[in-house]
Amino acid sequence: MTGWITRHVQALLFAAGRLARAPFSTAFTVLVIAIALTLPAAFGLFIDSMRNATGELASAVDMTVYFKSGTPLEQARQLAGRAREREGIANVEVISADDALKSFREQSGFGAALDALNENPLPHALVIRPKPDATSTAQIDALHRYLIAWPEVELVQVDTQWVQRLEAILDLLRRLILGTAALLGIGVLAIVGNTIRLEIWNRRAEIEVTKLVGGSNAYVRRPFLYTGLLYGLLGAGLAALLVWTALALLANPVGRLAASYGSAFALQTPSLREVGILLAIGAGLGLLGAWTAAARHLSRITPRA
Repeated sequence: MTGWITRHVQALLFAAGRLARAPFSTAFTVLVIAIALTLPAAFGLFIDSMRNATGELASAVDMTVYFKSGTPLEQARQLAGRAREREGIANVEVISADDALKSFREQSGFGAALDALNENPLPHALVIRPKPDATSTAQIDALHRYLIAWPEVELVQVDTQWVQRLEAILDLLRRLILGTAALLGIGVLAIVGNTIRLEIWNRRAEIEVTKLVGGSNAYVRRPFLYTGLLYGLLGAGLAALLVWTALALLANPVGRLAASYGSAFALQTPSLREVGILLAIGAGLGLLGAWTAAARHLSRITPRA
């Protein structure tokens, strides 16, 4: 076990030393990998920020129940109690006809015209808000059928189209990000693989000598795998730094813009967990790209006696 660990440490140090001796090419490769990882990471955090900011709105599906004219207010309150007992209901508010008329008078500006009416034309109503985990289309439809079946109810109004559109937009953006991330991941594999391929051919004579004296394929391949691993880690680390810097610089302007519209929307910076995931993805892509290139090209090099 000690010998195995020593060989891997030697291979890691050897790979790090070669990268350090070629700072320009190393920095260029790391920068390209970082850019490829930065784009999906940044857009993913942006979508998460939007989802968190609109999560409460998306689950706030209010239903308004309008009673038939002449329904007593006490009976409306009794029906509100029945609605509160139903599973999946978060809140039920009773709005009397007088309160509805008063609110309409204040908001519409037609106070003088309303004074000419002999009676209040507005009915009593209930505003029902389902729980966040009871806002699926099937659950809303079931609640709508339950409420409209009451003989005292004239109309049940519910608008879920904007919720469905919001979810559809966010789902579309998530799918686009996943597709873009997959394409850029393939690009990272190609970058690392091509870099390792050039490294192998530049060291062809050294590899032939190593194999000639008995070096195994695993021994020859090990430094190249660590090279790919280091490329992936460095690229992912730089990507995390770029994402954090960009979002931190945009946080104040975006916050001021959102505040001007009365919103509390704020951009999220990457957490330690998200940085860890990004580093793991970068390391995995680098290692996979190096393994693919090494397995393909090292097999073509045979020692010449």
